[in-house]
Amino acid sequence: MNIGIVCYPTFGGSGVVATELGIALANRGHNIHFITYARPVRLPSFSENIYFHEVSVEDYPLFAFVPYESALSSRIVDVARFQKLDLLHVHYAIPHASSAIMARNILKEFGKYLPVITTLHGTDITLVGKDKSYEPVVAYSINQSDGVTAVSNYLKEITNESFTIRKDIRVIPNFVNRARFHKLDKSHFKQIIAPNGEKILIHISNFRAVKRVEDCILMFDLLRKKMPCKLLMVGDGPERAHAEELCRKLNTCEDVRFLGKQNSIEEVMAISDLFLMPSAYESFGLAALEAMACGLPVISSNTGGLSEVNIDGYSGFLSDVGNVEHMAEKAFYILSDQKVYNTFSANAFKQAEKFDVEKIITQYESYYQEVVNFHQELV
Repeated sequence: MNIGIVCYPTFGGSGVVATELGIALANRGHNIHFITYARPVRLPSFSENIYFHEVSVEDYPLFAFVPYESALSSRIVDVARFQKLDLLHVHYAIPHASSAIMARNILKEFGKYLPVITTLHGTDITLVGKDKSYEPVVAYSINQSDGVTAVSNYLKEITNESFTIRKDIRVIPNFVNRARFHKLDKSHFKQIIAPNGEKILIHISNFRAVKRVEDCILMFDLLRKKMPCKLLMVGDGPERAHAEELCRKLNTCEDVRFLGKQNSIEEVMAISDLFLMPSAYESFGLAALEAMACGLPVISSNTGGLSEVNIDGYSGFLSDVGNVEHMAEKAFYILSDQKVYNTFSANAFKQAEKFDVEKIITQYESYYQEVVNFHQELV
């Protein structure tokens, strides 16, 4: 099958999922065409069956804002016609789904119908979608899609509550590539970070306000008063400066390392003992799942779809948003007893197995075929 994938090419969860999905589909023999404004960060430089089509936008003086949606629609039309796409899978409602619907309508003028599947990832519904200036476009794009998926049951429910949806939303969860994310022996590297055997906690995000990165610092400050530990803060974004300032105020700078954006995060996870995700909201929690595949128990907030990934008392613990005392207490419980830790680590690994890429890709393939067959029957 020739499949077009439209996504954000950045480190964000939706772009990562879309890229990993395309790679997995290509490994199964599908021709995958990525259509976006830059090469996705997790896309290899060369891979069989994978093609990248850049969306370029001219900055004309007439335009106060660059019309990316129009350029994207035009690029989709071009790729669909000349690469003979069977299906277009877009990630994030706007501008991707709305641009895809426009492209599909244009393609009808050329006698081609291009089925569009839209995957909802979270903030396209809970943040952008709730903005009154975007709400009608989001609802229209979802309802006009030929197929719609959501990454968690929670996201499906909140979408149906927030909009008048006439489409059945199929829940297909995010996944983890366990060939990449698994337990690695990086003990020599770990000794550099924690030379005295300190426990290493890790947080990975885009450092936006919703990630509550300062809670990681506050929780860590409580924990380090009970046991020797280190904290790795991976990623970058608008809240990093605030988090660094908080470290200075709490005098934790020697034990907290800000590593910035990292491509090989699985190697950083390999030296860590516990993963932190204190977010105000997560539709799924992909970074937590990848950590679990590396055998890391997870301390997370109990919000959004996180409870579908991190099982309280099994793969880690769930805490109310902002309850850093509870998070520190549960982190100490897991890390202070090696037998307890080994149990949680093994459980986290088992939980991650349920979301193995091969299991989830099969669901996508089945859904693709279902949507394509439906429209072939109509023709």
